Amino acid sequence: MNQWENSNRNLRAVEERIGYTFRNPSLLERALTRLACTLETGLPPEMHMDALATLGDAVINVAVVEAVVAEGVHDKGAITNRKMNLVNMSRLRALAEEIGLAEHVRWGKGEAAQRVWTSGRVLAECLEALIGAVYLDGGMEPAAEVLRRLGLIKRA
Repeated sequence: MNQWENSNRNLRAVEERIGYTFRNPSLLERALTRLACTLETGLPPEMHMDALATLGDAVINVAVVEAVVAEGVHDKGAITNRKMNLVNMSRLRALAEEIGLAEHVRWGKGEAAQRVWTSGRVLAECLEALIGAVYLDGGMEPAAEVLRRLGLIKRA
């Protein structure tokens, strides 16, 4: 079975794991598609996750700072330190691993052969893309709620 089969089932599995159902499932599909895959399969250039990962990075930072301030931290340095401790490649990668995100991403053939998700920042970027997709689909509060469910930020 190739990575394109059972696509709807894979999308539903991700939605169940993050506790969010997409109104526009194509955003989730895009968040799970690597640039290498789009190049290899001839998908339109806008169908890969890179822009969503950049957006998701910003959304995660806003959600974390908002949560830290809501906890009563008001010193700029303390906010920055808490954000740096909560949002880093290792932490985002671990969260992606906890929900089994790698098994749902559409990797390029070379990426799959090299198992690129096992090292570096790749899996963290996949989680960022997922959060970016949630943000575009539902807004800031659903994105923050997914981050709460994943344990990155505390409940308000």
